[in-house]
Amino acid sequence: MNDYAPWSPAFVADPYPAFERLRRESPVFFHEPTNQWVISRYADVNTLLRDRRLGRTYHHVATDEEFGRAPQPDHLKPFWDLNDAGMLDMEPPDHTRLRRLVSKAFTPRMVEDLRPRIRALAEGLVGGLVERGGGDLIAEVAEPLPVTVIAEMLGVPESDRHLLRPWSADMCGMYQLNPSTEIQNAAVRSSIEFSDYLRDLSRARRKDPRDDLISALCQVEGLTEGELIGTCALLLNAGHEATVNATGNSWWALFRNPGELERLRADHDLIPTAVEELLRYDTPLPLFERWVLEDIEVGGVPIPRGAEVALQFASACRDPEVFADPDVLDLSRTPNPHLAFSAGIHFCLGAPLARVELAESFRAFLRLAPGLTVKADPEWKPGYVLRGLRALQVEI
Repeated sequence: MNDYAPWSPAFVADPYPAFERLRRESPVFFHEPTNQWVISRYADVNTLLRDRRLGRTYHHVATDEEFGRAPQPDHLKPFWDLNDAGMLDMEPPDHTRLRRLVSKAFTPRMVEDLRPRIRALAEGLVGGLVERGGGDLIAEVAEPLPVTVIAEMLGVPESDRHLLRPWSADMCGMYQLNPSTEIQNAAVRSSIEFSDYLRDLSRARRKDPRDDLISALCQVEGLTEGELIGTCALLLNAGHEATVNATGNSWWALFRNPGELERLRADHDLIPTAVEELLRYDTPLPLFERWVLEDIEVGGVPIPRGAEVALQFASACRDPEVFADPDVLDLSRTPNPHLAFSAGIHFCLGAPLARVELAESFRAFLRLAPGLTVKADPEWKPGYVLRGLRALQVEI
């Protein structure tokens, strides 16, 4: 159990040996430093994601006091007001209503219609990297691609798009385990600024609708202004941070598995299965939390109402009970029932968009930079909940 060290740089860099031991010896255990029950086997994680006795929140069934939790301090209210207005931390019936409303404006067909634009953006960014002879793949391609895509989808004017990445990074800092006071303050500041910005933009779109997602959401009957703002913030944060990390993690995995990289370079038809395998192999969202709303039992271990479970996606995606040779990168792996996009009612609404962005990013690199190489081993960012690289220096 001491192997589970989510604040350790060594663990963040390679958590998989620890998870192999946990799945074998302690698949369900209480981790006192985080006050969470850690769940590491695929079958348990997959089942609990679909179990309605657990929820992303407990406020629809209990107060903080009833769950033995301290209320959120007042100074964090701007962040939690914005966060809680999005569907990610809602439960039925509010989650059902909001997801149904948002889905009307965020359809798979709409995402597929974006593919030519995403392809053009990816080729432009990769082309620029090629012209410069290399650089930081994260900062120069992985970050600007999803930010530009979501900004264009939402209808954020080009002159304002430089604001989105800092806001997103600050707010996502709050999802780490026990964020520092500095991180909390930055998240609150960015939440206020982003909320104010979206409120002004949505009101402008109500008066003068355009062909963008904010205008479409403004026309959805039953969606409150607060829910619209919370949804837009969620789309930015969830649809951006994870895709950035997925891109960087994937390329680092490919560089460490040169045989598979050569397979992909020789056969671009592998891209769809490669995307799924790379998401499984080094998932950018390795941990998701749930609150226990009723007493449950997992693997013969009782977990009481009011507890919090830490569902280890990264461990589940390397479980040999589900994936043959799980530590082997196999870009043609099928079937591949990974949990990188979660499961159950909270399955990622943006999964189709993420898949298109990753596929077109890989396609651009393979076509325009077939000899791409890594210059040095990268460093991992300190957080585990959103796991990704600080930078990835490459050369052509």
